[in-house]
Amino acid sequence: MALPAHDERTVPAVVLQELDREPLERSLADMQALVEQYGHVIVVCSQAAPRGVEQRLRTVRSLLESDRIALFRPELPPLGLAVLARQLRQLASCDLSPGVLASAGRLLTHYIHAGALLGSVTRLDRVPVGLKSHAKSWVPGSQFGVLAHPTPQLVRIGPGATLDGPEFGTSMLVAQGQLQSDWVSATLARAWNAQGLREAVLPAESTTWWGTAKLIEFCAFLPDLSVLYQLVTSVRQNSCHWCGIDVIGDRCVFCSATPPVHEQPARAG
Repeated sequence: MALPAHDERTVPAVVLQELDREPLERSLADMQALVEQYGHVIVVCSQAAPRGVEQRLRTVRSLLESDRIALFRPELPPLGLAVLARQLRQLASCDLSPGVLASAGRLLTHYIHAGALLGSVTRLDRVPVGLKSHAKSWVPGSQFGVLAHPTPQLVRIGPGATLDGPEFGTSMLVAQGQLQSDWVSATLARAWNAQGLREAVLPAESTTWWGTAKLIEFCAFLPDLSVLYQLVTSVRQNSCHWCGIDVIGDRCVFCSATPPVHEQPARAG
């Protein structure tokens, strides 16, 4: 999920590989080294990753007893998650505090449109699929356009078929799987008024997430750092009442604390 940087300012990604297979001592040592080097660590993890990966991350965070490790697992397809991780890497070069940067992930997720062109929806379980679509997926040559985020949508590909796209200017990233079609790069990109289209390597988790290797994954996103920065800094910031770090939203991304609930004083009878 470590996409190439947009420019020389984009902070490099640190890829944590085989977390569910390596010895726990190595995972602890690697994470401790990152915390000591950078001060805070934001871990972006796909929901399609093996269950053992999340378990290992939570174990490491618990054993280190650190409130400087944020674990972020949004409901985005792998390519969309890779784009979000790169946006956070872009913003990491700006004057944002660690808490605001980590909180920005939740905010920027709303501006990502992610989906795929599929040769079959038989094994697709992350987007609602009707019985009629399942039946059509058995027809040879059938293809389906699926939008997983922000609003699930599924259409069978035919003349004029498209998906609801963003109402603001975006760039599009496309990752080719084992499916041949120009529908994404030609029809969909034009319908969404994509201001640029680039290709990427299909993420390793994509086949698992979409339930098939016959796919072309796509993602529309905001590429401009100045726009991303303006979005993040325009939102009101709060200080976590527990650890004191500045965040966006109610829940602290590092210590997971929420604002205390203050009971309303009883009215005099």
